[in-house]
Amino acid sequence: MSLASWFRWNEPPTRISQRNPTEMVAETLMMELSWQIKQAEKQQRERENEYRKIKTGVDYGWLVSYPKQSYDISPGERLQLEDMCSKIHPSYCGPVILRFRQLIAEYEPEVQEISRLFRSVLQEAAEKIKEEEEAKKLARQWNTKNKTSLSLTTFKSRSRISPFISDIKTISEDVERGTQPTRRVWSMPEFRNAK
Repeated sequence: MSLASWFRWNEPPTRISQRNPTEMVAETLMMELSWQIKQAEKQQRERENEYRKIKTGVDYGWLVSYPKQSYDISPGERLQLEDMCSKIHPSYCGPVILRFRQLIAEYEPEVQEISRLFRSVLQEAAEKIKEEEEAKKLARQWNTKNKTSLSLTTFKSRSRISPFISDIKTISEDVERGTQPTRRVWSMPEFRNAK
């Protein structure tokens, strides 16, 4: 009996199950949120160390050990954020992350404010998705209305109107003939060239 059979090295790798894209988007966005929280905590600790160093004049930073992550959002808020993340279309995942990072760099929020900032970015993206869906819906309605109106147009096109067979005299007819136009009775004033 070989030693390799005791280990699972020789077994073919199990196929990773295909996950739902909405689950992957939610997971990716929540990972981004937790990473930004960790980064904000790190920056906050660095600011506190600098402040202590300036205040006391001595650096005791090498003595201090920090917990891995001291701030965590509440479970209820986490569930709400995960629900909002699941409503984001996969094509918007990248732009949402970029917008979130841009706002973090712009405002440099405290650790407690990051989840609210993340929520606002998700709401903004959800509104944009909703607007685009409404625009697509209107475009589909417009296209279906155009198709029906075109069929009516082809039906009505059998009765033709000939604009040249008319008893109404126009100025252009007089100009073409080279004759003096008769006095107009229309509501517009008459303009004549002085010769």
